[in-house]
Amino acid sequence: MNVGTSVPLPAYTLDAASIARKAEELGFESLWYAEHPVMPVYSSSPFPATGGEVPESYSHFADPFIALARASGVTTTLKLGTGITLVPERNPLLLAKVISTLDLFSGGRFLFGIGAGWHREETTIMGGDFDHRWAQTRESILAMKELWTKDEAEFHGRYYDFPLVKCYPKPAQKPHPPVILGGMARNVLKRVVAWGDGWMPNRVDPAKIEESRLILDTLAAEAGRDPASLTISVYGQEADHDLVQSFLDAGADRVVVRPNTFDTEEEMGRELERMAEAVFK
Repeated sequence: MNVGTSVPLPAYTLDAASIARKAEELGFESLWYAEHPVMPVYSSSPFPATGGEVPESYSHFADPFIALARASGVTTTLKLGTGITLVPERNPLLLAKVISTLDLFSGGRFLFGIGAGWHREETTIMGGDFDHRWAQTRESILAMKELWTKDEAEFHGRYYDFPLVKCYPKPAQKPHPPVILGGMARNVLKRVVAWGDGWMPNRVDPAKIEESRLILDTLAAEAGRDPASLTISVYGQEADHDLVQSFLDAGADRVVVRPNTFDTEEEMGRELERMAEAVFK
């Protein structure tokens, strides 16, 4: 049973090493950090979950790669995921190196969950093209794949253009860490098949996963890809054994459960114990 856990907000008040060590000890398969580099004070972007104002908590993310690097140093089997990286807000030349380094030093445990973002003002501040953010995301991923897989790489696109460069280290996973597309965009499954390795939905039920698994498998077969190589990771669920099992039975490969927020590492340790008991019973 592949069950991961995410890190609640604020994501920097508890030591990532403490959470990771406890999660691995309890049998969780993976640990996931999300990101929002900045949150504009004035914004007209509605919060996706409610359609209302953005919660104050969304100003309190840690940098996921630094947190996961710390987590990697105290664990040996725990997979390390971003749920998700806002790709249009990062330069692919720098991001490729960060990911390669983390994947190498962790022994090939990184899971590259990605998204294009929902906050127009944030995306714009960080240099992204909000109206064409998925096109920009695709181009960034293609550029990073060149950097990860070739001794000398170049890329010439609309958003990113660089001559032959050398980019080391290379990631431990070959050809590269899995690229897992987050969200419920209309064409997300087609994008997964075209240039990704998995899908990470959040606000779904098992019936939607069963339907999507069939679609994903069909699209993969039509494109000449092995359907079994494309994963589904259901994100942000309650820690409930029956719910988790229903998602797995519907075709998900992993389920990421969400803990409540606590102020101390001792309290968070007890929360992880509660979740493990609820899920792995």
